Amino acid sequence: MSARAHSRLQETPSRAPSVDHVMTLANEFAPSIDLVKSVRGAAQADIRVLNTFDPNSPRRVVWINIEEEVRRGALSADACLVIETAATIACDKRYPLVMSLGSSGADIVEGIAALHGWGSAARALARCSGIVPTIHVVTGPAVSGPALLIGLADFVVMTEDAYAFVSGPTMVAEFTGETVSNEELGGATIHARASGVASLVVPNVEAAHLAVEQILSYLPNSVDELPEMLETDDPFDRSTPEAGDFIPASSTGSYDVRKVISSLVDDGEFFELRARWAANVVTTFARIDGRVIGIVANQPIVLAGTLDIPASQKAARFVAFCDAFNIPLITLVDTPGFYPGKDLEWRGMIRHGAQLVFAYARASVPRICIILRKSYGGAYIVMDSKNMGNDVCLAWPWAELAVMGAGQAAAILQRRATPEERAAFEADYSERLLNPYIAAERGLVDGVIEPADTRREIASALRALEHKRERLQARKHDNTPL
Repeated sequence: MSARAHSRLQETPSRAPSVDHVMTLANEFAPSIDLVKSVRGAAQADIRVLNTFDPNSPRRVVWINIEEEVRRGALSADACLVIETAATIACDKRYPLVMSLGSSGADIVEGIAALHGWGSAARALARCSGIVPTIHVVTGPAVSGPALLIGLADFVVMTEDAYAFVSGPTMVAEFTGETVSNEELGGATIHARASGVASLVVPNVEAAHLAVEQILSYLPNSVDELPEMLETDDPFDRSTPEAGDFIPASSTGSYDVRKVISSLVDDGEFFELRARWAANVVTTFARIDGRVIGIVANQPIVLAGTLDIPASQKAARFVAFCDAFNIPLITLVDTPGFYPGKDLEWRGMIRHGAQLVFAYARASVPRICIILRKSYGGAYIVMDSKNMGNDVCLAWPWAELAVMGAGQAAAILQRRATPEERAAFEADYSERLLNPYIAAERGLVDGVIEPADTRREIASALRALEHKRERLQARKHDNTPL
C-alpha cells in the first residue's frame, strides 16, 4: 500500500524530533519518509504514498500509526508528541491526515504528563479540520481520550472487532450498576447504527486501508485544491429515463433513492458513507462528467424520507465537509417534512434541524437541487431550496411543492366538510398549489425537467459553475447551532 521508507530520522535518546527538522525532511518529497522512527510508546508517523486511480498522480498522506501491541496502545507524552508533530506537518504541508489506532487510553504511569500531551495532540488534530481531510481508522480499542480523538476526524473507518467509548464497562458498572460488554457499549456495529461515529465498518485492517484509498480518491489534498477529475466513457448527456421509472405512481409509495442515484452518476458507481445510521437520508460521493460530487438525498424507504435529528446531523456534517473541500453538492429531494413527535422535540429537533439549515446557508460550492417528488413544509426550505441560495433548482413533472400535502391540508381546513367536499378540496389543492409549474412561474424552481434529462442538466450546470468562487463575509468564525 505504501513504499518502504527511504529516509529515516535518527532516534534521539530523550525526546522526539523537532517539528522544524521533520518539516525539512517532508519537503524533500521522497516516496516515503518516516517522520518518527520510534519514541517511548506506541505511536509512529510517516508520509506514505497511496494508490490512486491515476498511477502518474500518487497521493501522499501523513499516516499516524498507534499500535495496540505496544503496551495496549497507551499514549505517553512522547507518543502524543508524535501525533501533534504529524498533524502539524499535515496542516502546514497540505497533506491529508490518516490515523490508524488501537489504544487503551492515556499512559496511567505517566499521569498528568500523558494528559497534557493528549491535549496538545487533540489541539493539533482539531486545527487540521477544514484544511486537510482527516480519516481515522480504528483497528482495536479506542478508549477515553483516543475515543474523543476519532470524534475529530472527518471520516472514521472501524474494523468489525474494534470498539470505542469514552467511559468503559468498568466505569459504567461503578456509576450505574449496569453490566455491559465492550461490544454492547461501543462496538463497531453500535457506532455504525446507533451513534453515527463510524462512517464505514470493514472486516479487517486490509479492508480498512482500501477504504481509506477509496475515500481519498474523491477528495482533494487540501482546501487549496479541487478534487481530481477523471476521464469517463459515460456520456455527460446520457439519457436517464429509468431514473423516473423508480418513482411509484402513488405519492406515498416508497422506493430506494440509491437506484435513482446509480442511474444518474458515472458508470452507476457511488460511495456511500454512514449508510446504516440515519438511513432516512443518503450521503454519498460520486462523479458526473468525471467531476466529483457530494449527494444528499432523502430516502423514502426509511421513515418515508422524513427528517429527524440523526438525519439532520448526518446531512449537515456531509454538506459542511463538501463545502470545506470544494466538492459540488447535489441534493435530491423527496420528503414530506420533519418527523413529528414529543421525544424529538424534547431532544432538540429545533437545534438539530437548524444545523442543516446552517450548513446549506453557508455553503459556497456549486449547489444543484433536484426535486424528485414531495417537498413539503420546513423540509422544503431545509433541503437546499431556491431561497437557501442554491445555484440551480429543478423539479420533475410530478413534483409537489407546498406547505403540506393535500390530505394534511384538508384535515386542517376542511374538518367539518363531507367526504365529497374534502375530496373536491384535495383535487383543487393539488392542481393549484402542488403543481411544479406554478412554482416555476413564481421563480421558486428554475425549470421542470423530465427524468431522462436529469444527468445532462446536472452535468451542464456543473460545467457552467466550474469557476464559481464565493467568499462569505469575513468573521472570526460562525456559531453553528450544535
